[in-house]
This record gives sequence, structure tokens and C-alpha cells, in this order.
Amino acid sequence: MNFQPLLQATKLKAVRHPHVAFETGASAANVPEGGGVSRLAIAVPGMGSTKAGSSVQGHPLRSLALGQQYSSLGSQPILCGSIPGLVPKQLRFCRNYIEIMPSVAEGVKLGIQECQHQFRGRRWNCTTIKDNLAIFGPVLDKATRESAFVHAIASAGVAFAVTRSCAEGTSTMCGCDSHHKGPPGEGWKWGGCSEDAEFGVLVSREFADARENRPDARSAMNRHNNEAGRTTILDHMHLRCKCHGLSGSCEVKTCWWAQPDFRMLGDYLKDKYDSASEMVVEKHRESRGWVETLRAKYAFFKHPTERDMVYYEGSPNFCEPNQETGSFGTRDRACNVSSHGIEGCDLLCCGRGHNTRTEKRKEKCHCIFHWCCYVSCQECVRVYDVHTCK
Repeated sequence: MNFQPLLQATKLKAVRHPHVAFETGASAANVPEGGGVSRLAIAVPGMGSTKAGSSVQGHPLRSLALGQQYSSLGSQPILCGSIPGLVPKQLRFCRNYIEIMPSVAEGVKLGIQECQHQFRGRRWNCTTIKDNLAIFGPVLDKATRESAFVHAIASAGVAFAVTRSCAEGTSTMCGCDSHHKGPPGEGWKWGGCSEDAEFGVLVSREFADARENRPDARSAMNRHNNEAGRTTILDHMHLRCKCHGLSGSCEVKTCWWAQPDFRMLGDYLKDKYDSASEMVVEKHRESRGWVETLRAKYAFFKHPTERDMVYYEGSPNFCEPNQETGSFGTRDRACNVSSHGIEGCDLLCCGRGHNTRTEKRKEKCHCIFHWCCYVSCQECVRVYDVHTCK
């Protein structure tokens, strides 16, 4: 199924490079349990790589392409059998827990949006391709840092959205967490609706990891990075409180467990991306046959924990367009001329230099508050220098 209907339904705009457009096309196909070689770990619709005329087997990130049946945004129900790419275990999950599937899709969208925010100043900016089933192109076929981050943020997004949906009461199969995890403290008591993040994590794990059951290195990497994303939510649960009393005196507070802001989770996982551990693949024989596992490439580095991201293939430099790797290049990307970081013109433009043009923008200015109660503003035209990569 084409991913574009879901983009339209959820108002998620594809981040496109200004000039490069790869010609790709594919037809959806059912996949066996466990999928194919290039698999992604959470059912984000449309992710993966395709070539003209090829099938789309083996991409779990494609298997939630709910399209116009995205039930939380429309009146049509989700029909599990019409979602392409679900392995049998995911199909059973969808049919058994149909009412939380819209939250799963919402979490996928949340993860993609956060990816685009976190990488907005990088050479690879989590670009999505409009009108293409393989929304990220071939970039995620390789076991790179970029694949690791997408798996982690999408898996976290699903857990986050399901948890939030349960707390908001939109599902009858879940609700608030009744286990308060300890006695109240001085000056406050338990109240409100504690968010049941453990349930959201369970849903994400059951659905996302359903196809990562093969004894190969990519499955091991996907499972690890999925769990790294989910664990981030559990690690950052915190007390949120509300004051009660005359004139807001806060004589007593009621508190509940709440998830962190998803932007904070994105910031945390971006740091994990920057410090991801490079691994090597080892193959050994077990009773079930040959099994691939991962070990740290450099023994003198700290071994990655379940909270760290792992990868075992290098990333392209993303400087030039390359249809095979999925790189769109950085030509015509806006850059920061005053920065020496990756978003600066020197690094983002890969040494090619940059162009500068002036741009006029209309903005509100000289705003005055009038009693009572409105604000009046003038309209000013300001001139900005815009720098773009050559």
C-alpha cells in the first residue's frame, strides 16, 4: 500500500530534498514470518528500499501502512487483512487488539517526526520520499547508525503513544497504572492517572519484535535497538504533581507517574546515536543451526548495555546524491554560516562552499497590549541572509 494516504491522513509532511528525486516503485507483498534480509524492527509504514519493479518483502517498517483506514482520524475501521507486509504473528496481534492499532500508527508518525527534528541540521536529515512506498528509500537497508536510530525512536514512539492513549481513556483494554510504586511523600498524595508505560512497552515489544525472530545479525541488531528505545521511556518516568488549596497555596499536592516529553526522549536517543557502539558479526553453530550474534568491535571500549544503540555497517557520507545508498546529497540545503558544527556551512556542504542570497520576510512587530484585552501589532519587512550549499 502506498504510504502517501497515511501522510495525508495524519498531516505528516514528507521532508524532501529540493532537487533530487529517485525513481522508485514497488508493489506490496505478503511476507513470511520473520521477513526477508533487509528488515526494520518496528512497523513504520513504507520504510525500506525498493528498486523499480521490485517487491517490498521483508520490511516491517512498511507493514503499518494503514492509509485512509487510519481509524483515529476517520470513520473507517482498520482492516488488518488489508495491511500489507504483516507477518502472521503481527496479523494475529492486530486482530486481537484492533482498538490500539491507531495508537501504534500514531506512535510511528511521532517517531518519524522526531527523527526529522533531531536530524534537521545533519547531512542525512531523515528525509522521506513523497509518493513512494519506500518512504526512506534504501538508506535503512544497511545496518548503520541511521537504521539504529530509526528503530529506537519508532519503537519508543509506539510505546509512548499507546501509553498516552491508555491514560486518556481512549481504549477499553487499558487505563491508568494502579500500582503507585511506593508510599506518598511528605506534603503530597497519590492522585490523578499514573501512565502505565509498562503496558505501552509491552505492546511495542510484542508487535515490533514479532518479525525479529531469525538467527541473523540484523534481527539481533533490530531487537537490541528496539529495546533501547523502549527502555528510555521507563528510565525517564517521573512524578507530575498538581497543587490544591486556597488561591493556589498548594496546601496539598496530588501526584502521578507521567511519561517525559517526547522531545526529551528524542534528545536522549540522539545522544545515544552519536555514541552508538560499532559491532562485528560472529557466526556459530547451535542445535537449531547457524546463528549470527554481535560483539563489540573494539574490546577496549565499554561493552554496550541494553540502553545503547548498536550497528555493524558504516554509513555513506550523504554528501552527494546516490540512488544506490539512498543519499540525497546536501546541495541547496540551508546551512548556518556562523557554526563550526555539523550544521555549519563548512561541514554540511562537504567543502563545496555555499551561496548566499537575501530574503525578505513579513513579520509582526511593535506589538502593544491594550486594556482590555487585545494586542495590536504592525507589520514589518525584515531582510535576512540565507545560506545554501553549492
